[in-house]
Amino acid sequence: MSGAYLAAATVPAPGLWLRRTHWLGASSLPGIPFTTAPFLLSLVLFTAGLQVPLSELRALVRRPTALLTGLVLHLVAPLLIIPGVAFALRQSPDSDGGSGLVTAMILIVAMPVAAGATVWTGKGEGCQPTAVGLVLASTLVSPLTLPVTLAALCPLLHGPYAGSLAEAARTAGSGFALTGVLLPCGAGILCRLVLPGRPASLLVGTAAPAAMLASLLLTYVNASGALGPFLAHPEPVLFTAAVSVAAAVCGLSFALGLVTTRALRLDAPAGASVTLACGMNNSSAGAVLITTTLPDRPHVLLPVLAYSLLQKAAAGRVVRAGRHPRRPFSSRSWAGRRHRTGSPARRGPR
Repeated sequence: MSGAYLAAATVPAPGLWLRRTHWLGASSLPGIPFTTAPFLLSLVLFTAGLQVPLSELRALVRRPTALLTGLVLHLVAPLLIIPGVAFALRQSPDSDGGSGLVTAMILIVAMPVAAGATVWTGKGEGCQPTAVGLVLASTLVSPLTLPVTLAALCPLLHGPYAGSLAEAARTAGSGFALTGVLLPCGAGILCRLVLPGRPASLLVGTAAPAAMLASLLLTYVNASGALGPFLAHPEPVLFTAAVSVAAAVCGLSFALGLVTTRALRLDAPAGASVTLACGMNNSSAGAVLITTTLPDRPHVLLPVLAYSLLQKAAAGRVVRAGRHPRRPFSSRSWAGRRHRTGSPARRGPR
């Protein structure tokens, strides 16, 4: 991703060309509009659905506590975090009270759980069924929750950004969440279910590298729209504010997940999955929605790009912390350890 950002900063022209709408078809027939970013997003989500281990989801039926906790936490996190960030930015000297930065953060934290959370969960020995279930559950409810969340947070904005976010809410409600997020993921799951064993295995085997390439290209396309104009007319204050706000929202999201899992005393694997789900949002979908509804404000993508990198850095910390979870001391575990090492426990007096 850092390489994709560097390419967007140094050679933005191909990315800017890919961001434009192209018309496909023969000259004698009406053309079909094609936009690269939504197509790449659909490809990433299709491959994510294709790699879902459905057999592991059966465990969630018996123990749904972590799944329900993570889903509720993911849905209420924007309502708990964004108002405080908006209030803090209103104290800044910015003429619109930081509404552009707040708009970007709203469009990020309102998105479903990023499919990459399952990858980080596996690296940290977390609860993979919980992570997969949270990705699927948040994606399934996104056609309902996404427009509602955007509309609920719209009063926090001032000036033209309030109208832009209201338009984004209408876009999300009229089809983006359904056709751009849910359907590609569902199509991948359906392909895995209906295809026979060998074709399904071959398709799943190509899904990971295809998703990686599509994700990097999508990152390059989105970053070209933000970094190219920014470097042509650099604004250090805007860059610093974008990174600071993204870091604050990302840190608060992960902290909210961590505090909640400890308060509910979830075990370490489930707690890591819930924490990742609370902090990791589908930033690619947020960037595509921003590109669709705010094409004349590419600087709004700056905090999105910063958040995308920061959430992966934070996920790495959660993963490293979860590799060696602290286990509570108990007499049973101590006796079992002595039994395994062959050291008999001392008998007390009768």
